[in-house]
Amino acid sequence: MTVSTEKPPSDFIRDIVAEDVRAGKYKQIRIRFPPEPNGYLHIGHAKSICLNFGIAREFGGICNVRMDDTNPTKEEAEYVESIMTDVCWLIDGWGDNHVGGAPFYASDYFERFYEYAVQLIRKGKAYVCDMTPEETDAYRRLGKASGFRDRSAEENLDLFARMKAGGFADGARTLRAKIDVNAANVWLRDPVLYRIRHASHHRTGDKWCIYPMYDWAHTLSDYIEGITHSICTLEFEVHRPLYDWILDALELPEPHPHQYEFARLNLTYSVISKRKLIQLVNEKLVNGWDDPRMVTISGLRRRGVTPSALRAFAYNIGITKYPSMTDMALLEHTMRDEFNRTATRRLVVLRPIKLVLTNYPGEKIEELDAINNPEDPNAGTRKISFGRELYIERDDFMETPPPKYFRLRPGGEVRLKYAYIIKCDEVVKDEAGNVVELSCRVDLDSKSGGPTAGRKVKGTIHWVSATHAIDAEVRLYDRLFTVPEPDASGDFKSFINPNSLEVVKAKCEPALAEARPEERYQFERLGYFALDRDSTPEKQVWNRTVTLRDTWAKVK
Repeated sequence: MTVSTEKPPSDFIRDIVAEDVRAGKYKQIRIRFPPEPNGYLHIGHAKSICLNFGIAREFGGICNVRMDDTNPTKEEAEYVESIMTDVCWLIDGWGDNHVGGAPFYASDYFERFYEYAVQLIRKGKAYVCDMTPEETDAYRRLGKASGFRDRSAEENLDLFARMKAGGFADGARTLRAKIDVNAANVWLRDPVLYRIRHASHHRTGDKWCIYPMYDWAHTLSDYIEGITHSICTLEFEVHRPLYDWILDALELPEPHPHQYEFARLNLTYSVISKRKLIQLVNEKLVNGWDDPRMVTISGLRRRGVTPSALRAFAYNIGITKYPSMTDMALLEHTMRDEFNRTATRRLVVLRPIKLVLTNYPGEKIEELDAINNPEDPNAGTRKISFGRELYIERDDFMETPPPKYFRLRPGGEVRLKYAYIIKCDEVVKDEAGNVVELSCRVDLDSKSGGPTAGRKVKGTIHWVSATHAIDAEVRLYDRLFTVPEPDASGDFKSFINPNSLEVVKAKCEPALAEARPEERYQFERLGYFALDRDSTPEKQVWNRTVTLRDTWAKVK
C-alpha cells in the first residue's frame, strides 16, 4: 500500500484526541471499529470507518476491527469476510501501520466476560432474574424492582453457573446489573447483562449457551483491548453512563476507555438500516447485498464508486453532534468531481440507430484524433476509426423536434464529435413506422472536395463506427427510491423506483476492449461507468456509476 496524502478534516472528536495527545494522557491512541457480523456494511459504516481509521492514522495510533459477535442467531462467517473486504478496500492507500492486524472478536473474550460477571455478582452488583423479557421491559419502564433483586450472592453465583452449564431454557433467566430501578436514565434501571440462548455460534460452536448483551461486551472489549477513545453514534449517548458504571463497578485499574458520540449518517433516497437492507435482499427486491443500487459498501464498490470518492464524501459531510439529513446529490457531486478529473473518455452509443453517409466513400476509413481526458494534458489522444456507416444515439434524432432542439432532424445539421458536419437527407422506417436508419451527407468543401471542419453549427453528437464497434451490455442504475425519505411514512418498499435499472445493448469504440476494472470511464455525453464483475473477454458488462449531471434536481 502507498500512504495517502489526503488532508484530514477537523471536528470535535479530533479536537478531543488532539488535546489528549498534547497532554500526554495516553501512551498511544487506540481506536476501534466494532461492526456486528449480521449483515453487510453500508455507507453509514463508511463514515465511521473513515473517522476511526482516520484518527488512528492522523495521530500515530492503532485502530482495531472488532466483530461484535454476541448474537449467534443472526451472525455468519460470510458477513465477517464481507466486512473485512469492505474495510480493507476503503482504507487502501492509508498504510498498514495504523491497522490492528487481523480482526478481533468479542467472542474471543467470552471467558473473561463471564469471569467479570462473577466478580460483579460477588460484589453484590448483579443478580439472576427469573422474569420474562416482557416482564423485565415492563418493570423497567415503570421503575419497579424485580422480586428476585435481593437474592444472595451465593444463590446468584449458583444460578449463573447453572445458566452457563445449560440448565435452563431460553428466556428462563437473565443476569442483570443491580444499579437503580428509579434512575432517570432507563439504561441504568438494572439492565440485562446476559441472556440464555441455546444457539450455535459461528466461531465458538456450542460451547456457550449464555451470551453477553451489547453494553457488557462493548465496554469490556474496549477495556481488554486498551481502547482509549470509544467512538459511537449518537443513539448510544444514553448508554454512556452504563459504560462508565461497568468499569467503575468492577474497579478495573486505570486507564479506562472513554466513549464519545457523533451523529450517524442519514442519506436521502435510501434506507440505512441493516434490518431494512436485509428485507430488500431476502425479498429479492434487489440482486443481493452488492446490488449497485444498494448503499452497502459492496454495492457502491460494484457500481464503480472509488474508495477515494467515498472518503472525500465522508470528509465533506463532517462529524457533528446534531442529527441531519445528507442529500444524495452531495455523494453524486463528489463522484463527478473526482471522475471529471480522472476518468478516461470513450465514445459509446447506448441506444443505437444506424446512420449512413451517402457521399462518403464506402471503402474509406479515417483514423481521427480523440482526447482521452481534457482535464489531464498528460492523458494524450487516441485514434478512432471513422467510415461510411456509423451508429448514433436514438435520442439524438427527432423527426418533429421542439423549439431549441440542436441535435439531428430531417434537413438539419450537426457536428459529429471529433469529426465532421453532417446533414440529414432521408429517414428510413420499417413496416411499423419505426425509424431504423438515417441517410445523411458529409458537408464537403467546394474547393478541396473533402469534408469541412471549421464551420460552426449549434449541435454536436457522439457516434461510433458501425464497422469497428464492439458490443456491450450496459446497466443504467439510478436511485433505488423515488422519494427523499422512504422511511418517513408508510412501507418504505412502496417507494422503490421502478426505473432504478435499465439494461441496454450498446455499441462501443474498440479502445474499450482494453478497459480495466480498476479504471473509471466517461462515456462522452452519457455519464461515468465501470466494468462489472460479470464482464468477460467475450462480453463486456458496464455499470453506470453516476450521470454527468444531477437529473433529479428538476424532479424535486
